[in-house]
Amino acid sequence: MKKIKIGYGTVNKFEISNASSLSFIGGPCAIESNDHALYMAGKIDEICKKLKINWIYKSCYDKDCRSSLNSFHGVGIEKGLEVLSNVRNEISVPVISDFSNPDWAEQTGSVCDLVQVPAYLCRQTSILKAAAKTKRPILLKKGQFMSPWNMKNSVRKIEESGNDQIILADRGTFMGYNMLVNDMKSFPIMSETGYPVCFDATHSVQLPTSMGNVSGGQREFIPALVRAAVACGIQVLFMEVHDNPKKALSDPNTVLNIKYLEEVLEQALIINDARNKILTKIGEDKVHLND
Repeated sequence: MKKIKIGYGTVNKFEISNASSLSFIGGPCAIESNDHALYMAGKIDEICKKLKINWIYKSCYDKDCRSSLNSFHGVGIEKGLEVLSNVRNEISVPVISDFSNPDWAEQTGSVCDLVQVPAYLCRQTSILKAAAKTKRPILLKKGQFMSPWNMKNSVRKIEESGNDQIILADRGTFMGYNMLVNDMKSFPIMSETGYPVCFDATHSVQLPTSMGNVSGGQREFIPALVRAAVACGIQVLFMEVHDNPKKALSDPNTVLNIKYLEEVLEQALIINDARNKILTKIGEDKVHLND
C-alpha cells in the first residue's frame, strides 16, 4: 500500500499506510470563527495526544452544496485559510479543507497540508486535475452515487495529472431518497487501488435534505458504524465534531458532540489493535471467489 506523507513545515508529520496506526481527521464541518477553530483544535489535540493518535484538523471555508441559499455557506476562502493557518501555527497540527472551484485549489494547497475533493465532485475532471497540481495529499471522497470499484477511474485521473498521494474515503451510498447506507465491502474494494482508505462516519449518518431544506441525521449510529469500519481495515477515521451541535452553523444534525470523541476514538483504537493481532496470528484473509 502506498505511503501517504502528511504535514509540511513545523506541524506534526506522519505517514498513513497499511503499516501505520489508525489516524484521525476531525473538526467542525465549517469554519465559524478564528476563536472557535482554535478552541476546537486545542480540545481535539488534547484528546488525540492522550490516546496517542495522529490527527488532522478539518474545517471548510465554503460549503457550496447547501440545500438553501439561506443556509450558512462559510466564511470564504481568504478568511478561512487565514484561520486554518492560525490553527497550524498555534496547535502544530496538519489541516485540511475541501474546495469546490478549480480556481481555489492552488490557494487552498498553499496553506493546507491536504486538500479534499468533495464527494459530489469526485468525477469532476477539472477538480481532480486541480487537486493533483497542488502537490498535496488528496482526500478523495467517494460520491454517494458511485460504486467503490469505479473510484479507480478518479484515482487514475489524479495519478495521470502527476499526484500519487491519495486517500479514498467512503461517506455512504444513496439508498432511495433522503437515506444513506454503508456497504462495508467498500473498504477492501477501494484498497485494491493500492491507497489507504478512510471512513467518514458523521456524513454517513446524514439524511440528505430530509427536513425540507436542511439535512437530518442519525448521529446515535456513529459509534456502531465506526466499530464496523475499523474492523474492516480502514487506515483513517473521519468525524466532524462540535462543542455544541445544536448551534453548529453546518450539519448540526450529524456532527459528533466533542464530549463523546474520546470514547469513540478509544473504541476505534481497541478494535484496530485487535484486528492487527488477528492478522499477525492468522494472516490476511484467504477466502477467494474461486475457492
